[in-house]
Amino acid sequence: MGKIQVGVIGATGYAGLELVRLLLAHPDVEVAAVSSVSFEGQTVSEVYPQLTGIFDRVLTNDRAVVDACDVVFGSMPAGLSEPIARAAYDKGALFIDMGADFRLKNEGDYRQWYGKEYTDKALHQAAVYSIPELHRDRLKNARLIGNPGCYVTSVCLGLAPLFRAGAVDPDTLVIDSKSGATGAGRGLALNTHYTECNEAFAPYKVACHRHTPEIEQVLGELAGRPVQVTFVPHLLAVNRGIVSTMYMKLTGGFGEPEVRKLFDDFYRSEPFVKLLPQGAVANLKNVKYSNYCHISLHTDPRTNRLIVVSTLDNMVKGAAGQAIQNMNLALGLEEAAGLRMVPPAF
Repeated sequence: MGKIQVGVIGATGYAGLELVRLLLAHPDVEVAAVSSVSFEGQTVSEVYPQLTGIFDRVLTNDRAVVDACDVVFGSMPAGLSEPIARAAYDKGALFIDMGADFRLKNEGDYRQWYGKEYTDKALHQAAVYSIPELHRDRLKNARLIGNPGCYVTSVCLGLAPLFRAGAVDPDTLVIDSKSGATGAGRGLALNTHYTECNEAFAPYKVACHRHTPEIEQVLGELAGRPVQVTFVPHLLAVNRGIVSTMYMKLTGGFGEPEVRKLFDDFYRSEPFVKLLPQGAVANLKNVKYSNYCHISLHTDPRTNRLIVVSTLDNMVKGAAGQAIQNMNLALGLEEAAGLRMVPPAF
């Protein structure tokens, strides 16, 4: 049996390039086609010289990727995925959207937070949203997958055991997250210019970040009730990585030993989520360039607050690695295939 033919649309963006990098090491796939609006006709290695002699494929158009591939990854801004997803879906290919177009179930939320409409409503009905550790049962035979946001993944993996068990009061939750500059994408923006972000640290999109409704959607499903959160992201002057620190009140009967058991039981068999020993603190340095999420638990007995720290690489577990994990599960491949890279120590 030959290798699965995969393609990347938007291959010269940061997430698209990370997909190419990881897929080239996947044992079961071949990167058959890549596209780029900005660099069509050039080779990928002309745009990213580190691929010289490793992957010199010419960047083509989006339709050519769909025509050539069994699996298509779309790495595009919001509002651009629908027609490509439809073409892949009608062809019988698996389409995995790295953007936001298939993340939100409620079209009203999409309209409110992204200012756009669902034009192909039937396609959205067929879409499966998946953080693999929480939704893998949805993935068998899926043909259209909405890959989660990076902040959402770090937050929801850090909170899922608690919300499913009713161990915390959702109304007391405050989410404080920090992300490296790659989270903003490769396009130019004032706040990611070197002189703007170097030796600086500040929140952005305070209480209005687009990942907010997605966080509330996932946590609401886990809690079995509507959830509203206070979510404040910050820009870190590093290339990659996310640290999410969540503060909340514990409900009656739950202390740190009970919470630690919840996490132990919930993630015991998960290949990529690691609960750190008591007293350790999750650090983005220890997950960079990997598909791992590290979680540490802390309690403040004076205030009866639980503090959860969750960290991951926004380009891997927060984007490309998670998309490959979703692909592996949807196609019946080994879940960890192509994702076993160990985080470097420095």
